[in-house]
Amino acid sequence: MDLTPGQRRLVFAVVVIVLVGLCVYLVRSHDSAGSSAAPSATASTPTGAASSAAPGVPPSSVPAATPASTAGGTEIYQWLPFTAAQLAQAASTATTFAADYVTWSYAESTAAYTGKLQSLVTSPELALVEQGYETPGVSGLRAADKQVSTGSGTIDSISSFGSGPSIVFTVTINQQVTSTQPTQTQANKYSVTVQANGGAWQVSDVELTTVGNTGIQ
Repeated sequence: MDLTPGQRRLVFAVVVIVLVGLCVYLVRSHDSAGSSAAPSATASTPTGAASSAAPGVPPSSVPAATPASTAGGTEIYQWLPFTAAQLAQAASTATTFAADYVTWSYAESTAAYTGKLQSLVTSPELALVEQGYETPGVSGLRAADKQVSTGSGTIDSISSFGSGPSIVFTVTINQQVTSTQPTQTQANKYSVTVQANGGAWQVSDVELTTVGNTGIQ
């Protein structure tokens, strides 16, 4: 029986919702499996280099790149526009960027700050980050109060994905700012879009979705 246009749109929406749910499950299941398994060999994992970002800007956590199958043995990734390895690489880019995004010092120049982010973000997004870091009110307060910020990020979910491929992660970024004023901390949620760019993944968009209640301005 032929479906009406409305029915076809409904079926398509259901398929998209199911696939996004599968991605969220894969990220969380790989993350929990990695934390419980004992390491069999000594290895070092690079972390986000200390970097700078305007106060109040955010990061994430990385799933293992292990293929996942359904109960019937079907590889889930055949339905997705990315592989297990690509998902892990994209998540790693999101978390590294997030940490570097909110790690900065009043003594750090704009060039030093953006230089550490350059390989992690697209050129248009890097220009926006640079503008935010140099905003007079933000940079002036940073210098006057001798602010130093550190942060980390955790991936909460995958909110969407597309061809290219590109993946939008919902990331909670925790930030602490010390200065001549009382220490401030906050946790904000961001939508971080990561897209394949040649053989690498780069952040192409960062949007604040919610604001924490401890108020770094």
